[in-house]
Amino acid sequence: MSFRSQFLCATALVMMPMFAHAGELAFSPVPFAAEDAAKRAAIATDSVTIDGKDYPIAYHVLARSGDKIAGNTFAGLTGRDGKIVMSEDGSEHISADADFTSLLPVGDKLYSVTHFESRPGAMYISELSQDADGNLKAISTKPVDFSAYGGLWVPCAGSVTPWNTHLGSEEYPADARSIEAATSLDDIDDYDFPMVRYEGVDPSKMTLDEFRATYKPYRYGYPTEITVTEDGSATAHKHFSMGRVAVELAKVMPDQKTAYISDDGTNVGLFRFVADTEADLSAGRLYAAKWVQTSAEGVGEADLEWVDLGHAKDADVQAGIEADAKFSDLFETADINEDGTCPEGFLSSNAEGAAECLKVQPGMEMLASRLETRRFASMMGATTEFRKMEGIAYDPDHNKVYLSISEVGKAMEAGSKGDKGGRDDIQLEANSCGAVYQLDLDEDYKATSMKGLVAGIPMSKEAVAAAADPSCDPAHNMCGAAAEVNTCDIDGIANPDNVTYIPGYNTVIIGEDTGSGHQNDVIWSMNLEDGSLTRILSTPYGSETTSPYWYPDVNGHGYLMAVIQHPYGESDEDKLTDAADARAYVGYIGPFPALGN
Repeated sequence: MSFRSQFLCATALVMMPMFAHAGELAFSPVPFAAEDAAKRAAIATDSVTIDGKDYPIAYHVLARSGDKIAGNTFAGLTGRDGKIVMSEDGSEHISADADFTSLLPVGDKLYSVTHFESRPGAMYISELSQDADGNLKAISTKPVDFSAYGGLWVPCAGSVTPWNTHLGSEEYPADARSIEAATSLDDIDDYDFPMVRYEGVDPSKMTLDEFRATYKPYRYGYPTEITVTEDGSATAHKHFSMGRVAVELAKVMPDQKTAYISDDGTNVGLFRFVADTEADLSAGRLYAAKWVQTSAEGVGEADLEWVDLGHAKDADVQAGIEADAKFSDLFETADINEDGTCPEGFLSSNAEGAAECLKVQPGMEMLASRLETRRFASMMGATTEFRKMEGIAYDPDHNKVYLSISEVGKAMEAGSKGDKGGRDDIQLEANSCGAVYQLDLDEDYKATSMKGLVAGIPMSKEAVAAAADPSCDPAHNMCGAAAEVNTCDIDGIANPDNVTYIPGYNTVIIGEDTGSGHQNDVIWSMNLEDGSLTRILSTPYGSETTSPYWYPDVNGHGYLMAVIQHPYGESDEDKLTDAADARAYVGYIGPFPALGN
């Protein structure tokens, strides 16, 4: 059986039933990047067939890192003073880590907000022009001000709310327990250090006291919302009430109250927030999912129960942060037993792979639930065994949520070391290539179950050997050297990251963030009726695809946003011959005809 046949069979096992009639949409495919020239290029589909009619489309670049747009430098990381911070070599820090990019029509203007996944993080708001054919161009840009919150931290993916605001994120928050306990800078993860540049501190010269005075870990790790007005003003809000985790993104449902929050990392959770008021995320109740496994076949299947983590308001949580709450103010700790149990009065937690025994300090339940959300959720019985939880998309045609798990592994494997202090809720076989799951929702947008939609296919040693054989069929595109640098089948997904859905056309768009899975990360179009995958964008060496997001109708045209993060930056650094090629691309595939909602 060919690799493609294996993939399609595996896909069929996790597909949903056939759907009711919908529109037809098909992209012209992009070939696998087999040669060096193709591996250095951004190559996109050049046409789309919609309900039998062909339309030319292309990948259009709005901006690249370091571009000068109306006198401002796009992608410069700025400090509190608004000036661009310095890199270690003394140069201005221009970020190649572009991530989620939104399109926001406001009045008669069109704006775009772009994340830069760095420390300090940055968001840039750009005004765009749109011609009669739908082509977009950046005509101005400026950073969004986060000084009211001590800056922005590692903004990753995002979404657009039903009320047309930009909903961003802050990923990989620091371990406040280790920072409080540290006796020297060597005791702290140096990943945290570059953030002090926001306050004008040089991380290479700071002391432990200077670091602690400058960097308050509980300020970071929340969904962020940007409200844009027609004059180009952008006002930032951090939604502390939605909890502090490694936020990949938050996605609001059509009820304008329910939001799903994905948590990136190891031993992480899935969260659901229900706001008190429609179109207002400043207060609400937070829940964490408990995986109740019903099948271990493939990438698994489970019913979902929801653990109530309590109610909170942004203002109350922020007040606790600015009063300098520390880990020891929230929890009493004890040593965990070898078997993962805790002394009487303490509850176990295995969040982020740290097996701990914790007891909430009297009266600190609300703050503990929001400042140490993952730890608190684990203590309360929620599942914190997921690995690399990534993008979220809502499918209004079938009332489902699609959720990427970049790698099924570690605590998701039955009996793994990462389950100490936990409950071993998830008991699956590892799949290093990851999967996209579907979540079934009830009438209140509460997810009731979770199962695999499509999974990547790891290349076995036998498959690699077969591809290296001189008799290998080159029509498969996996012969020779290609097999040595792609550990996941090239005709399937590898480490899915962000996803989006095209309503009315049974089409899921899947972007990759893969290292060894595929040498060149791609974006796929998946037809939900037959499970077929079409490669629609191939990116240069060492890139990550970010921000695939569908806009069905922006002033009469459709757009599929697509950002290419850190070319040559995650692998194949030795292939870089011109520093300019390492700049991020912020752009879109299109323009499409308007497809409505």
